[in-house]
Amino acid sequence: MWGTVPLQMIGALLMLFVGLPLFGGDYAPSSPDQAWNPPRLGEYEQELASLQTHSDASRVAVDSEKIYDLPALIDLAERSHPETRGAWERARQAAAAVGLAQSTYYPYLAASAAAGYERAFVPFPELQLGPAPTAVSIKGGGTLTTEAAAEGGALNLKWLLFDFGERKAAVTEAREKLMMANVSFNAIHQKIVFDVTQRFYEFDAARQKVATAESSLSAAQTVAEAAQLRLTNGLATKPEALQAEQQEAQAAFDLAAARGGLGDARVALGESLGIMPTTKLQVAAAPEKLPAENLDDSLAALMDRALSQRPDLVARLADVRASRAEIKKVRAEYYPKVSLGAKAGISELDVRAGSSPFFGGNERVYGVGLAIDLPIFDGFARTKKLSIAESELNAAESELAGARDQVVREVWKAYTDFKTAFYQQDSAEKLLSASQGAFDASLEAYRQGLGTYVDVVNAQRNLAVARGVMVDTRAAIFTSRTALALSIGGLAQPVSANPIPR
Repeated sequence: MWGTVPLQMIGALLMLFVGLPLFGGDYAPSSPDQAWNPPRLGEYEQELASLQTHSDASRVAVDSEKIYDLPALIDLAERSHPETRGAWERARQAAAAVGLAQSTYYPYLAASAAAGYERAFVPFPELQLGPAPTAVSIKGGGTLTTEAAAEGGALNLKWLLFDFGERKAAVTEAREKLMMANVSFNAIHQKIVFDVTQRFYEFDAARQKVATAESSLSAAQTVAEAAQLRLTNGLATKPEALQAEQQEAQAAFDLAAARGGLGDARVALGESLGIMPTTKLQVAAAPEKLPAENLDDSLAALMDRALSQRPDLVARLADVRASRAEIKKVRAEYYPKVSLGAKAGISELDVRAGSSPFFGGNERVYGVGLAIDLPIFDGFARTKKLSIAESELNAAESELAGARDQVVREVWKAYTDFKTAFYQQDSAEKLLSASQGAFDASLEAYRQGLGTYVDVVNAQRNLAVARGVMVDTRAAIFTSRTALALSIGGLAQPVSANPIPR
């Protein structure tokens, strides 16, 4: 019986270890040709549902009775958009990382305490000599049992005094990364301001296109009524009246499409604000006054400003500086480190042998000393780290140079788009005025029997196109002006900086 127990235990242990992976249910999809239902998928779906409820509750409240103009929409987005909160947390983490790097300048102080008991024995054999003169054998003896009890506490100090600039380089690197996080936070705000501005004007343009489509439908109905009246009076043919009905149906279809576009624009605006599409939001109309065509600065001056204040360029410059600090930190690892060590505390030790009483006492213990740590060989780890750091610096400098070239191109394009939109504004106004006059004249002539139906339809179609061009041109002026400000880095500027002229 006793011989079988170990075998049974071994078998049970083997079954346990073999069966453990099965208990976890960690399976991969069985085949690549169909969807997979992983174990515990329902738990994740339930948690996501609860997170969605919590997310809705934590959003900034939107006043359904208030009519939000563009500044109010921007303020709402900056307070409610998840990207601003995420960028803010990353900036806080970078600030904490600076404090973490600076903590290496301070001494490390730790308290320690220990207590223990040990029982041991020492054998005392009885030796016997002979029979040869040098022969020794053990014929018996005994043991001596000892017991010891110890306890104590101490304060331990370790302070790095000198490291040839490694800590300074680490702090510099952390501060540069903090700058990267801070300007990235500002860049997020600029992006949100631009997105909200662009979506606002797109929404306003979509709203105006609905009004334009309604006007086109009204004009098509007027033409259809005129064609029907001429048909009744025997001045038009049946095909003319049917074509007029067709144009009216087409105008109604275009109106439905414009309203669908307005719904899409509303969703896009809500997305830029960081609110749910179901949120009831009243949006004010865009201002009638256009921004000034003549900028205060020339194109060259705008480029200079962009190259000096764009948040992404500041971040890339900080990345270059951080890479330089990393090189200094790695090079400092080639030199020795000088540390101060100290200890102070109290210790007690009591010992007894056999049945004797305990003997011992307690005393203060302390010590101090200097230590020098100089790595001699590390498998070329420092050499590889230095090579990586130098390569990262070269990459960061190349990325900064490429980013500067990209900024110049973006400013040039934004400046050209803004000027082009203004030039198109005059043409769009003239086109609308001429198209409106042509439609009124052709419609009146058709009513009087002096014009043809083809002339009226063409004038009606041209008027609808001219109205759409006018709406798009006005929206392009506002959005291109905002894009120019974004390309310069002039959106959502800090209070201490000089904002771009509005």
